[in-house]
Amino acid sequence: MFEVKVPELAESISEGTISQWLKNVGDRVQKGEDLVELETDKVNIEISAEQDGVLQEIKAQPGDTVSVGEIIAVLQDGEGSADTASSEVKEPAAEEKPKENEAPAAAEKTEVPKQDSGSERIIASPAARKLAREKGIDLNEVQARDPLGRVRSEDVKRHNEAPKETPKQQTAPKQPAAEKAAPSGPDAGRPTETMKMSRRRQTIAKRLVEVQQNAAMLTTFNEVDMTAINDVRSRRKDAFFKKNGVKLGFMSFFTKAVIGALKEFPLLNAEINGDEITLKKFYDIGIAVGAEEGLVVPIIRDADKLGFAGIEREIGNLAQKAQTKKLTLEDLQGGTFTITNGGTFGSLMSTPILNGKQVGILGMHKIQWRPVAIDQHTMENRPMMYIALSYDHRIVDGKEAVSFLVKVKDLLEDPETLLLEG
Repeated sequence: MFEVKVPELAESISEGTISQWLKNVGDRVQKGEDLVELETDKVNIEISAEQDGVLQEIKAQPGDTVSVGEIIAVLQDGEGSADTASSEVKEPAAEEKPKENEAPAAAEKTEVPKQDSGSERIIASPAARKLAREKGIDLNEVQARDPLGRVRSEDVKRHNEAPKETPKQQTAPKQPAAEKAAPSGPDAGRPTETMKMSRRRQTIAKRLVEVQQNAAMLTTFNEVDMTAINDVRSRRKDAFFKKNGVKLGFMSFFTKAVIGALKEFPLLNAEINGDEITLKKFYDIGIAVGAEEGLVVPIIRDADKLGFAGIEREIGNLAQKAQTKKLTLEDLQGGTFTITNGGTFGSLMSTPILNGKQVGILGMHKIQWRPVAIDQHTMENRPMMYIALSYDHRIVDGKEAVSFLVKVKDLLEDPETLLLEG
Protein backbone atom coordinates (compact mmCIF):
# COMPACT_ATOMS: atom_id res chain seq x y z
CA MET A 1 0.00 0.00 0.00
CA PHE A 2 1.07 3.58 -0.65
CA GLU A 3 -0.50 6.66 0.93
CA VAL A 4 -1.04 9.73 -1.26
CA LYS A 5 -0.40 12.86 0.80
CA VAL A 6 -0.76 16.58 0.12
CA PRO A 7 2.81 17.73 -0.71
CA GLU A 8 4.57 20.87 0.46
CA LEU A 9 3.04 23.69 -1.59
CA ALA A 10 4.76 26.97 -0.79
CA GLU A 11 6.00 28.85 2.24
CA SER A 12 2.77 30.83 2.58
CA ILE A 13 0.33 28.03 1.67
CA SER A 14 -0.54 25.33 4.21
CA GLU A 15 -3.81 23.96 2.83
CA GLY A 16 -5.93 23.66 -0.28
CA THR A 17 -9.30 22.46 -1.55
CA ILE A 18 -9.88 19.31 -3.60
CA SER A 19 -11.02 20.61 -6.98
CA GLN A 20 -11.53 17.33 -8.84
CA TRP A 21 -10.25 13.76 -8.95
CA LEU A 22 -8.70 12.86 -12.28
CA LYS A 23 -8.85 9.13 -11.51
CA ASN A 24 -11.56 6.90 -10.05
CA VAL A 25 -11.33 4.12 -7.48
CA GLY A 26 -10.13 1.00 -9.26
CA ASP A 27 -8.21 2.86 -11.97
CA ARG A 28 -4.65 1.80 -12.65
CA VAL A 29 -2.16 4.68 -12.56
CA GLN A 30 1.47 5.01 -13.51
CA LYS A 31 4.21 6.83 -11.66
CA GLY A 32 4.07 10.54 -12.50
CA GLU A 33 0.44 10.41 -13.69
CA ASP A 34 -1.85 13.10 -12.25
CA LEU A 35 -4.35 11.85 -9.65
CA VAL A 36 -6.12 14.94 -8.34
CA GLU A 37 -6.34 18.69 -8.88
CA LEU A 38 -5.87 20.81 -5.77
CA GLU A 39 -7.03 24.44 -5.64
CA THR A 40 -4.87 26.72 -3.50
CA ASP A 41 -5.10 30.41 -2.72
CA LYS A 42 -3.16 31.29 -5.88
CA VAL A 43 -3.04 28.45 -8.42
CA ASN A 44 -4.37 24.96 -9.11
CA ILE A 45 -1.85 22.16 -8.56
CA GLU A 46 -1.96 18.58 -9.84
CA ILE A 47 -0.81 15.90 -7.38
CA SER A 48 0.73 12.94 -9.21
CA ALA A 49 1.36 9.32 -8.26
CA GLU A 50 4.81 8.57 -6.88
CA GLN A 51 4.62 4.91 -7.91
CA ASP A 52 2.66 2.55 -10.16
CA GLY A 53 -0.49 1.08 -8.67
CA VAL A 54 -4.25 0.95 -8.47
CA LEU A 55 -6.29 3.69 -6.78
CA GLN A 56 -7.85 1.72 -3.93
CA GLU A 57 -9.41 4.44 -1.77
CA ILE A 58 -10.22 8.16 -1.94
CA LYS A 59 -10.26 9.82 1.49
CA ALA A 60 -11.11 13.43 0.51
CA GLN A 61 -13.90 14.47 -1.82
CA PRO A 62 -14.17 17.52 -4.11
CA GLY A 63 -14.81 20.60 -1.98
CA ASP A 64 -12.97 19.22 1.07
CA THR A 65 -10.22 21.35 2.60
CA VAL A 66 -6.99 19.40 3.11
CA SER A 67 -3.72 20.34 4.79
CA VAL A 68 -0.11 19.71 3.81
CA GLY A 69 0.83 16.16 4.80
CA GLU A 70 -2.78 14.93 5.00
CA ILE A 71 -3.55 11.51 3.46
CA ILE A 72 -6.10 11.94 0.66
CA ALA A 73 -5.92 8.56 -1.12
CA VAL A 74 -4.46 5.06 -0.96
CA LEU A 75 -2.76 3.24 -3.82
CA GLN A 76 -2.38 -0.52 -3.98
CA ASP A 77 1.00 -1.63 -5.25
CA GLY A 78 1.42 -2.26 -8.93
CA GLU A 79 1.04 -6.05 -8.69
CA GLY A 80 -2.65 -5.83 -7.84
CA SER A 81 -5.32 -5.54 -10.48
CA ALA A 82 -8.01 -2.95 -10.81
CA ASP A 83 -10.74 -5.60 -10.41
CA THR A 84 -9.18 -6.87 -7.20
CA ALA A 85 -8.88 -3.40 -5.76
CA SER A 86 -12.48 -2.60 -6.57
CA SER A 87 -13.78 -5.79 -4.99
CA GLU A 88 -11.73 -5.16 -1.86
CA VAL A 89 -13.26 -1.76 -1.45
CA LYS A 90 -16.81 -3.01 -1.95
CA GLU A 91 -16.43 -6.20 0.11
CA PRO A 92 -17.19 -4.72 3.57
CA ALA A 93 -20.46 -3.31 2.25
CA ALA A 94 -21.39 -6.70 0.84
CA GLU A 95 -20.97 -8.32 4.29
CA GLU A 96 -23.46 -5.96 5.89
CA LYS A 97 -26.03 -6.01 3.13
CA PRO A 98 -27.61 -9.54 3.25
CA LYS A 99 -31.18 -9.46 4.45
CA GLU A 100 -31.39 -13.26 4.68
CA ASN A 101 -29.59 -13.28 8.06
CA GLU A 102 -32.53 -11.49 9.66
CA ALA A 103 -35.78 -13.05 10.80
CA PRO A 104 -37.99 -14.44 7.98
CA ALA A 105 -40.36 -12.01 6.37
CA ALA A 106 -43.38 -13.96 7.66
CA ALA A 107 -42.19 -13.62 11.25
CA GLU A 108 -41.65 -9.92 10.78
CA LYS A 109 -45.25 -9.50 9.68
CA THR A 110 -46.50 -10.88 12.96
CA GLU A 111 -44.32 -8.51 14.95
CA VAL A 112 -45.16 -5.26 13.15
CA PRO A 113 -48.58 -3.66 13.57
CA LYS A 114 -50.81 -3.59 10.50
CA GLN A 115 -50.68 0.19 10.30
CA ASP A 116 -46.89 -0.14 9.80
CA SER A 117 -47.10 -2.39 6.77
CA GLY A 118 -44.68 -0.13 4.94
CA SER A 119 -41.97 -1.06 7.43
CA GLU A 120 -41.77 -4.56 5.98
CA ARG A 121 -39.57 -3.08 3.31
CA ILE A 122 -37.29 -1.37 5.88
CA ILE A 123 -33.99 -3.01 6.78
CA ALA A 124 -34.03 -3.02 10.58
CA SER A 125 -32.59 -5.05 13.42
CA PRO A 126 -35.00 -7.22 15.49
CA ALA A 127 -34.36 -4.98 18.51
CA ALA A 128 -35.30 -1.90 16.48
CA ARG A 129 -38.51 -3.52 15.27
CA LYS A 130 -39.47 -4.53 18.79
CA LEU A 131 -38.86 -1.06 20.18
CA ALA A 132 -40.77 0.54 17.32
CA ARG A 133 -43.74 -1.75 18.02
CA GLU A 134 -43.69 -0.89 21.74
CA LYS A 135 -43.54 2.86 21.07
CA GLY A 136 -46.00 2.79 18.18
CA ILE A 137 -43.41 4.24 15.77
CA ASP A 138 -43.55 3.80 12.00
CA LEU A 139 -40.09 2.64 10.89
CA ASN A 140 -40.57 4.53 7.63
CA GLU A 141 -40.29 7.76 9.63
CA VAL A 142 -37.05 6.79 11.40
CA GLN A 143 -33.85 8.22 9.94
CA ALA A 144 -31.00 5.68 9.98
CA ARG A 145 -27.39 6.66 10.48
CA ASP A 146 -26.11 3.37 9.11
CA PRO A 147 -24.52 3.97 5.65
CA LEU A 148 -26.58 1.05 4.28
CA GLY A 149 -29.83 2.41 5.64
CA ARG A 150 -30.28 -0.26 8.34
CA VAL A 151 -32.42 1.01 11.23
CA ARG A 152 -31.02 0.20 14.67
CA SER A 153 -32.53 0.52 18.13
CA GLU A 154 -30.59 3.73 18.86
CA ASP A 155 -32.14 5.30 15.75
CA VAL A 156 -35.62 4.47 17.07
CA LYS A 157 -34.73 5.91 20.52
CA ARG A 158 -33.41 9.11 18.95
CA HIS A 159 -36.56 9.46 16.85
CA ASN A 160 -38.78 8.88 19.91
CA GLU A 161 -36.88 11.50 21.99
CA ALA A 162 -36.87 14.15 19.25
CA PRO A 163 -39.32 17.09 19.67
CA LYS A 164 -42.61 16.30 17.97
CA GLU A 165 -43.54 18.53 15.03
CA THR A 166 -46.87 20.33 14.89
CA PRO A 167 -49.31 19.19 12.19
CA LYS A 168 -48.44 22.36 10.25
CA GLN A 169 -44.76 21.52 10.39
CA GLN A 170 -45.42 17.91 9.31
CA THR A 171 -47.30 18.94 6.19
CA ALA A 172 -44.91 21.73 5.19
CA PRO A 173 -42.39 20.59 2.55
CA LYS A 174 -38.73 20.71 3.44
CA GLN A 175 -36.95 23.76 2.05
CA PRO A 176 -33.65 23.36 0.17
CA ALA A 177 -30.57 24.74 1.90
CA ALA A 178 -30.27 27.53 -0.65
CA GLU A 179 -33.84 28.71 0.05
CA LYS A 180 -33.27 28.63 3.81
CA ALA A 181 -30.42 31.07 3.33
CA ALA A 182 -32.58 33.39 1.25
CA PRO A 183 -32.83 36.95 2.54
CA SER A 184 -35.80 37.93 4.66
CA GLY A 185 -37.89 41.05 4.34
CA PRO A 186 -39.06 42.34 0.94
CA ASP A 187 -37.06 39.65 -0.91
CA ALA A 188 -38.51 36.73 1.08
CA GLY A 189 -39.95 34.05 -1.17
CA ARG A 190 -38.44 35.49 -4.35
CA PRO A 191 -36.11 33.43 -6.61
CA THR A 192 -32.52 33.33 -5.35
CA GLU A 193 -29.46 31.16 -5.81
CA THR A 194 -26.74 30.53 -3.24
CA MET A 195 -23.28 29.32 -4.24
CA LYS A 196 -20.10 28.73 -2.30
CA MET A 197 -17.16 31.04 -3.01
CA SER A 198 -14.11 29.26 -4.41
CA ARG A 199 -10.99 29.23 -2.28
CA ARG A 200 -9.30 31.67 -4.67
CA ARG A 201 -12.25 34.07 -4.62
CA GLN A 202 -12.26 33.95 -0.80
CA THR A 203 -8.54 34.76 -0.80
CA ILE A 204 -8.98 37.62 -3.28
CA ALA A 205 -11.79 39.07 -1.17
CA LYS A 206 -9.80 38.73 2.05
CA ARG A 207 -6.67 40.38 0.68
CA LEU A 208 -8.48 43.25 -0.99
CA VAL A 209 -10.19 44.07 2.29
CA GLU A 210 -6.86 43.78 4.13
CA VAL A 211 -5.24 46.27 1.73
CA GLN A 212 -8.00 48.81 2.24
CA GLN A 213 -7.82 48.37 6.01
CA ASN A 214 -4.02 48.51 6.31
CA ALA A 215 -3.03 51.10 3.68
CA ALA A 216 -3.86 54.79 3.33
CA MET A 217 -4.88 54.36 -0.30
CA LEU A 218 -5.47 57.34 -2.54
CA THR A 219 -5.94 57.63 -6.33
CA THR A 220 -4.85 60.37 -8.72
CA PHE A 221 -5.82 60.64 -12.41
CA ASN A 222 -4.46 61.98 -15.67
CA GLU A 223 -5.01 61.40 -19.37
CA VAL A 224 -2.74 60.34 -22.20
CA ASP A 225 -2.91 61.30 -25.86
CA MET A 226 -2.26 57.97 -27.60
CA THR A 227 -1.66 59.54 -31.05
CA ALA A 228 2.12 59.06 -31.04
CA ILE A 229 1.97 55.44 -29.85
CA ASN A 230 -0.71 54.61 -32.41
CA ASP A 231 1.52 56.12 -35.09
CA VAL A 232 4.55 54.08 -34.03
CA ARG A 233 2.51 50.88 -33.88
CA SER A 234 0.97 51.56 -37.27
CA ARG A 235 4.35 52.14 -38.92
CA ARG A 236 6.34 49.44 -37.14
CA LYS A 237 3.88 46.62 -36.37
CA ASP A 238 4.56 44.49 -39.47
CA ALA A 239 8.36 44.75 -39.28
CA PHE A 240 8.21 44.16 -35.52
CA PHE A 241 6.16 40.99 -35.91
CA LYS A 242 8.32 39.71 -38.75
CA LYS A 243 11.46 40.15 -36.67
CA ASN A 244 10.23 39.03 -33.24
CA GLY A 245 7.26 36.76 -33.86
CA VAL A 246 5.03 38.76 -31.48
CA LYS A 247 2.70 41.71 -31.97
CA LEU A 248 3.64 45.18 -30.79
CA GLY A 249 0.92 45.91 -28.24
CA PHE A 250 0.26 48.71 -25.79
CA MET A 251 1.47 46.89 -22.67
CA SER A 252 5.16 47.06 -23.59
CA PHE A 253 4.90 50.86 -23.92
CA PHE A 254 3.19 51.19 -20.55
CA THR A 255 5.61 48.79 -18.85
CA LYS A 256 8.60 50.75 -20.12
CA ALA A 257 6.99 54.06 -19.14
CA VAL A 258 6.29 52.77 -15.62
CA ILE A 259 9.88 51.59 -15.21
CA GLY A 260 11.18 54.95 -16.36
CA ALA A 261 8.96 56.73 -13.82
CA LEU A 262 9.86 54.29 -11.02
CA LYS A 263 13.55 55.06 -11.52
CA GLU A 264 12.82 58.75 -11.02
CA PHE A 265 10.40 58.20 -8.10
CA PRO A 266 11.74 55.13 -6.22
CA LEU A 267 9.25 55.30 -3.33
CA LEU A 268 6.62 53.92 -5.71
CA ASN A 269 8.81 50.80 -6.00
CA ALA A 270 9.08 50.28 -2.24
CA GLU A 271 7.49 48.26 0.55
CA ILE A 272 6.57 49.11 4.15
CA ASN A 273 7.80 46.72 6.85
CA GLY A 274 6.69 47.95 10.24
CA ASP A 275 8.40 51.30 10.76
CA GLU A 276 10.89 50.70 7.94
CA ILE A 277 10.77 51.33 4.20
CA THR A 278 12.42 48.86 1.83
CA LEU A 279 13.45 50.47 -1.46
CA LYS A 280 13.69 47.85 -4.18
CA LYS A 281 16.44 48.25 -6.76
CA PHE A 282 14.86 45.81 -9.18
CA TYR A 283 11.72 46.03 -11.29
CA ASP A 284 9.38 43.02 -11.19
CA ILE A 285 6.21 44.30 -12.82
CA GLY A 286 2.92 42.51 -12.20
CA ILE A 287 0.37 42.40 -15.03
CA ALA A 288 -3.20 41.80 -13.84
CA VAL A 289 -4.95 39.08 -15.89
CA GLY A 290 -8.60 38.05 -15.63
CA ALA A 291 -8.83 34.25 -15.41
CA GLU A 292 -11.85 31.96 -15.05
CA GLU A 293 -11.30 31.49 -11.29
CA GLY A 294 -10.62 35.17 -10.64
CA LEU A 295 -8.03 37.90 -11.08
CA VAL A 296 -4.37 36.83 -11.02
CA VAL A 297 -1.23 38.95 -11.26
CA PRO A 298 1.68 37.08 -12.87
CA ILE A 299 5.07 38.80 -12.65
CA ILE A 300 7.48 39.91 -15.37
CA ARG A 301 10.86 39.47 -13.65
CA ASP A 302 13.55 42.12 -14.23
CA ALA A 303 11.34 43.88 -16.75
CA ASP A 304 13.86 46.73 -17.02
CA LYS A 305 16.31 44.33 -18.67
CA LEU A 306 13.85 43.30 -21.39
CA GLY A 307 13.21 45.04 -24.69
CA PHE A 308 9.78 45.66 -26.16
CA ALA A 309 9.73 42.24 -27.81
CA GLY A 310 10.81 40.49 -24.62
CA ILE A 311 8.05 42.17 -22.61
CA GLU A 312 5.37 41.38 -25.20
CA ARG A 313 6.55 37.76 -25.39
CA GLU A 314 6.52 37.38 -21.61
CA ILE A 315 3.06 38.94 -21.28
CA GLY A 316 1.74 36.58 -23.97
CA ASN A 317 3.22 33.53 -22.25
CA LEU A 318 1.83 34.48 -18.83
CA ALA A 319 -1.63 35.27 -20.22
CA GLN A 320 -1.70 31.90 -22.00
CA LYS A 321 -0.68 30.09 -18.81
CA ALA A 322 -3.39 31.94 -16.88
CA GLN A 323 -6.11 30.93 -19.35
CA THR A 324 -4.99 27.28 -19.39
CA LYS A 325 -4.49 27.12 -15.59
CA LYS A 326 -0.77 26.47 -15.96
CA LEU A 327 0.51 29.34 -13.80
CA THR A 328 2.90 28.25 -11.07
CA LEU A 329 3.38 29.76 -7.63
CA GLU A 330 6.68 31.19 -8.83
CA ASP A 331 4.84 33.08 -11.60
CA LEU A 332 2.71 34.87 -8.98
CA GLN A 333 5.05 35.50 -6.06
CA GLY A 334 6.64 38.88 -5.43
CA GLY A 335 6.29 41.90 -7.69
CA THR A 336 7.26 45.51 -6.99
CA PHE A 337 4.57 47.38 -8.95
CA THR A 338 1.39 46.36 -10.81
CA ILE A 339 -0.34 47.43 -14.03
CA THR A 340 -4.01 46.60 -14.63
CA ASN A 341 -5.90 47.23 -17.86
CA GLY A 342 -9.62 47.68 -17.28
CA GLY A 343 -9.88 49.16 -20.75
CA THR A 344 -9.84 45.63 -22.14
CA PHE A 345 -13.37 45.26 -20.80
CA GLY A 346 -14.50 48.77 -21.74
CA SER A 347 -13.77 50.62 -18.49
CA LEU A 348 -13.43 54.36 -19.01
CA MET A 349 -12.20 55.17 -15.48
CA SER A 350 -11.61 53.28 -12.22
CA THR A 351 -9.68 53.35 -8.95
CA PRO A 352 -7.49 50.22 -8.83
CA ILE A 353 -6.75 48.61 -5.45
CA LEU A 354 -3.15 48.05 -4.34
CA ASN A 355 -1.71 44.58 -4.76
CA GLY A 356 -0.47 43.13 -1.47
CA LYS A 357 2.36 45.09 0.14
CA GLN A 358 3.06 47.15 -2.98
CA VAL A 359 2.58 50.90 -2.68
CA GLY A 360 1.58 51.66 -6.27
CA ILE A 361 -0.63 50.34 -9.07
CA LEU A 362 -1.32 51.90 -12.47
CA GLY A 363 -4.75 51.54 -14.07
CA MET A 364 -5.14 51.70 -17.86
CA HIS A 365 -8.52 52.35 -19.45
CA LYS A 366 -10.37 52.38 -22.75
CA ILE A 367 -8.98 54.49 -25.60
CA GLN A 368 -11.71 56.87 -26.66
CA TRP A 369 -11.73 59.53 -29.37
CA ARG A 370 -12.43 62.92 -27.83
CA PRO A 371 -12.09 66.56 -28.99
CA VAL A 372 -8.86 68.04 -27.61
CA ALA A 373 -7.77 71.67 -27.65
CA ILE A 374 -4.46 71.83 -29.51
CA ASP A 375 -4.13 75.58 -28.90
CA GLN A 376 -6.42 78.54 -28.29
CA HIS A 377 -7.88 78.30 -31.78
CA THR A 378 -7.65 74.64 -32.84
CA MET A 379 -9.58 71.53 -31.76
CA GLU A 380 -8.80 67.99 -32.93
CA ASN A 381 -10.25 64.59 -32.28
CA ARG A 382 -7.57 62.52 -30.52
CA PRO A 383 -7.40 58.95 -29.14
CA MET A 384 -7.35 59.62 -25.40
CA MET A 385 -6.94 57.32 -22.39
CA TYR A 386 -7.54 58.08 -18.73
CA ILE A 387 -4.86 56.62 -16.47
CA ALA A 388 -5.09 56.23 -12.69
CA LEU A 389 -2.43 55.76 -10.03
CA SER A 390 -3.49 54.33 -6.67
CA TYR A 391 -0.78 54.71 -4.05
CA ASP A 392 -0.12 54.27 -0.33
CA HIS A 393 -0.24 57.75 1.16
CA ARG A 394 1.71 56.56 4.22
CA ILE A 395 5.01 56.90 2.34
CA VAL A 396 4.06 58.53 -0.97
CA ASP A 397 2.96 62.15 -0.85
CA GLY A 398 0.49 63.63 -3.29
CA LYS A 399 3.14 65.72 -5.06
CA GLU A 400 5.28 62.65 -5.74
CA ALA A 401 2.31 60.57 -6.90
CA VAL A 402 1.09 63.26 -9.29
CA SER A 403 4.63 63.81 -10.61
CA PHE A 404 5.01 60.05 -11.17
CA LEU A 405 1.82 59.94 -13.23
CA VAL A 406 2.84 63.01 -15.23
CA LYS A 407 6.16 61.31 -15.99
CA VAL A 408 4.32 58.23 -17.27
CA LYS A 409 2.13 60.48 -19.42
CA ASP A 410 5.12 62.36 -20.88
CA LEU A 411 6.97 59.14 -21.74
CA LEU A 412 3.93 57.65 -23.44
CA GLU A 413 3.24 60.76 -25.49
CA ASP A 414 6.88 60.90 -26.65
CA PRO A 415 7.83 57.29 -27.59
CA GLU A 416 11.31 58.38 -28.76
CA THR A 417 12.10 59.58 -25.23
CA LEU A 418 10.58 56.36 -23.91
CA LEU A 419 12.96 54.33 -26.06
CA LEU A 420 15.96 56.38 -24.94
CA GLU A 421 15.15 56.47 -21.22
CA GLY A 422 13.48 53.11 -20.88
